[in-house]
Amino acid sequence: MMDGPRSDMGRWSGSPWQPPATPSPEPEPEPDRRSRRGGRSFWARCCACCSCRSGADDDWGPESGSRDRGSSSGGRRPDHRGSDSRRPISRGSGVNAAGDGTIREGMLVVTGVDLLSLRSDQNRREHHTDEFEYDELILRRGQPFHMVLYLSRPYESSDRVTLELHIGNNPEVGKGTHVIIPVGKGGSGGWRAQVTKSSGQNLNLRVHTSPNAIIGKFQFTVRTHSGAGEFLLPFDPHNEIYILFNPWCSEDIVYVDREDWRQEYVLNESGRIYYGTEAQIGERTWNYGQFDHGVLDACLYILDRRGMPYGGRGDPVSVSRVVSAMVNSLDDNGVLIGNWSGDYSRGTNPSAWVGSVEILLSYLRTGYSVPYGQCWVFAGVTTTVLRCLGLATRTITNFNSAHDTDTSLTMDIYFDENMKPLEHLNHDSVWNFHVWNDCWMKRPDLPSGFDGWQVVDATPQETSSGIFCCGPCSVESIKNGLVYMKYDTPFIFAEVNSDKVYWQRQDDGSFKIVYVEEKAIGTLIITKAIGSNMREEVTHIYKHPEGSEAERKAVETATAHGSKPNVYATRDSTEDVAVQVETQDAVMGQDLTVCVVLTNRGSSRRTVKLHLYLSVTFYTGVTGPVFKENKKEVVLAPGASDRVTMPVAYKEYQPHLVDQGAMLLNVSGHVKENGQVLAKQHTFRLRTPDLSLSLLGAAMVGQECEVQIVFKNPLPVTLTNVVFRLEGSGLQRPKILNVGDIGGNETVTLRQTFVPVRPGPRQLIASLDSPQLSQVHGVIQVDVAPASGGRGVFSDAGTDGPSGETIPMASRGGA
Repeated sequence: MMDGPRSDMGRWSGSPWQPPATPSPEPEPEPDRRSRRGGRSFWARCCACCSCRSGADDDWGPESGSRDRGSSSGGRRPDHRGSDSRRPISRGSGVNAAGDGTIREGMLVVTGVDLLSLRSDQNRREHHTDEFEYDELILRRGQPFHMVLYLSRPYESSDRVTLELHIGNNPEVGKGTHVIIPVGKGGSGGWRAQVTKSSGQNLNLRVHTSPNAIIGKFQFTVRTHSGAGEFLLPFDPHNEIYILFNPWCSEDIVYVDREDWRQEYVLNESGRIYYGTEAQIGERTWNYGQFDHGVLDACLYILDRRGMPYGGRGDPVSVSRVVSAMVNSLDDNGVLIGNWSGDYSRGTNPSAWVGSVEILLSYLRTGYSVPYGQCWVFAGVTTTVLRCLGLATRTITNFNSAHDTDTSLTMDIYFDENMKPLEHLNHDSVWNFHVWNDCWMKRPDLPSGFDGWQVVDATPQETSSGIFCCGPCSVESIKNGLVYMKYDTPFIFAEVNSDKVYWQRQDDGSFKIVYVEEKAIGTLIITKAIGSNMREEVTHIYKHPEGSEAERKAVETATAHGSKPNVYATRDSTEDVAVQVETQDAVMGQDLTVCVVLTNRGSSRRTVKLHLYLSVTFYTGVTGPVFKENKKEVVLAPGASDRVTMPVAYKEYQPHLVDQGAMLLNVSGHVKENGQVLAKQHTFRLRTPDLSLSLLGAAMVGQECEVQIVFKNPLPVTLTNVVFRLEGSGLQRPKILNVGDIGGNETVTLRQTFVPVRPGPRQLIASLDSPQLSQVHGVIQVDVAPASGGRGVFSDAGTDGPSGETIPMASRGGA
């Protein structure tokens, strides 16, 4: 491992992250932020559209330091996740919550309510919420639903019935936190209700929700007025109603007009996340699990924990910005603790996670930030949260992603007189890859033309208005270099379309630009394709074609607003020797060779003094010390090429390996005849093996099924403290398997049983982690047949935390 790796992540830029001396079970409550920052609240700094809170605004959730989960998210929920065989009808208690509580003869008393909330009911199916493992009614706003009221007597035309919804500690009509819906009359803001059938003592209603409704969990009650007086149905927890954003509703600003997009970006419970390098793309399956029991409560708890005003929760711009702040733990004790140090002994290696469910349920259950995450984990959890709340969201990977620390909108790399990197000056970095999110919405807070995909990035890199959050930022503004558009466009533009500027120290100590790479940043931007596990390139929506007039104009527009607007003034354009780096398909545990190809494109002979420096690197661009170098002088005839190779043995790189098994080759050189300076950085990674999963028998809801996992250790050394993780929505709650040690080049076979709880095509995902080897994972599709007589059973009720077991050596299979 590297000695004393530095991290360039946000507040850790000055001092590397170090684990605490002793594990702390609970973080200290955060002091009141408004008193810390000159009286400006989180909302005034993070989100201007939510900063207009008056002193009388009492509909906020708990303060950020609070660990009370008993507000709108409901915290731990009662375990009543049975199958669809029972109908959760709420029966009245015989109590009148209105006036003095007296029930008089002739009053219209509501004796029960049926919200038709079962997964198989019309409401859940029409609202596309039937996959949620909940018995409560879950709706998407702007769309009607049905209910049945059970009355003490037949409904008469003179009776008045009013439905009421409440959310927050101090609901008010003006803030949308107290909704009043008179039956048979026009409501306000799109809310209304009509009688569809009155039969005996049953009253069937069709209720329309507002397309601008606040999202969250509402309390529901009914008020009646008759000649005998007023009756108010006491609140019953069985009558809680969840309301979500609705991409199926054309009046909702999150509306998506393509059904295949909605199926993929809202309803798909698993996806692919890409990593590695542009030339060596790795992919892993991620279990988003947005419909698993408890996940919706965890998503709402995130909003509560930050103290987001309920009145702002109908705005997807505000909600997505809060989520980007709360998925990381900085500032607000959010969901995940970031760690790029390489030491994960006090938590989980970010590479070991296979999905979001275990992370979110742990946060809901304990209220404490979960260790540890890196960019793809932050992005995976963000996709889960936003899809769960109803926003069309996808996970994006940007290869060669820049981290601009000085708002110059260029990536500045400094070298000494001999073109050896000056690491103490290289604060900007280029990540091998970076993962963030796109979510779809209109932007009424921006000029026209900026609707559609918006970037949201929960990885805590730099602060935005004093908070570690990023976005939402219109992809259209990024494409055209409009860095003055909110939110955080300069930083994201630099990630995808800045130039890489090489500076060389001169004899007098000053620095001069010796080379500019215009096509080194944001070289490939991809996401999972719709309806398949193929990759889809989306580079074109983020930037114009490299080198085109439109692309250069975007760069010039952006850099004009940066801290170095005249950066190209001293550029030297004498370039007739080209450099290209080639690497073989390198495998972890094997020797490798790197090759540099020099080509003389001029008409005269050229003599090149070439230097190669090889070091290991974190995927964030943070490098270790050089462990191998090579120097050579090469003479090139006009039009000729030559190859310089450098073999690297496993025993040379093994002691230096860090996460992701990535290496950085710095190539520098000097052309004797014309003074041209050569500079090139090339990153490559060592491939790790996959886990092989196979299903042993057919899968059916409620029936035990078995899966076999096979793994061969590619290294000649023993893997110690090996941990497998297994997870799949509708198949298996998060499960941890401790298998001990695996010998060098040993093959192990594990068999595990699980009981599917939902039918249809499902993804079962596994990972392996040990101190010696990580980033090992596998997946298998499981087609689950429905159980006879029912849609599904939630047999793991009450299991909010990951289960774990130790696998004895005898059951692991042979070598």
